[in-house]
Amino acid sequence: MALAAAPVLAADGVANQLEDTYRAGELSLDGFGTASVGQYTINHLSGDRIRDNTRLGGGLGLNYFFTRNIGLGAEAYTENNDGAFVDSASANLLLRLPLGQSGVAPYALGGGGYRFDYKATGFAQFGAGLEYRFCPHLGMFLDARAVLPGETKAYGLARLGVRYAF
Repeated sequence: MALAAAPVLAADGVANQLEDTYRAGELSLDGFGTASVGQYTINHLSGDRIRDNTRLGGGLGLNYFFTRNIGLGAEAYTENNDGAFVDSASANLLLRLPLGQSGVAPYALGGGGYRFDYKATGFAQFGAGLEYRFCPHLGMFLDARAVLPGETKAYGLARLGVRYAF
């Protein structure tokens, strides 16, 4: 059960109850687009390499925050139309730090998963991101992570998406 936020005095002196933008016990659903680039492109950045070697995709995720700051997330996404329907699935520990009532919350993530397409293998990953909530239930996020597969070269993955918190 989430605790209610303290009353805040409006400009006219009337107390208003603000709902906390980020809550303990929060369940959220993500829809996102992905962009991934290989280790060689990361090591030798250029506009041409990024344009020619970036793989685009999309996916869904589900997050649950036990406290306002600590949660678990699971996600699955695809980057192509051939091969496995789900290219990758993972789970992460999420650590977020909401900045007051600004709606902004930077976060860090770390975890692992399994890649089903290209070369099937397990992987570890870590990264960071930023979420902005327009209201207590709807926001957008951007994150980037390093993915360290067991059988292939490392690569970078970025996600941009929308989040609905229940």
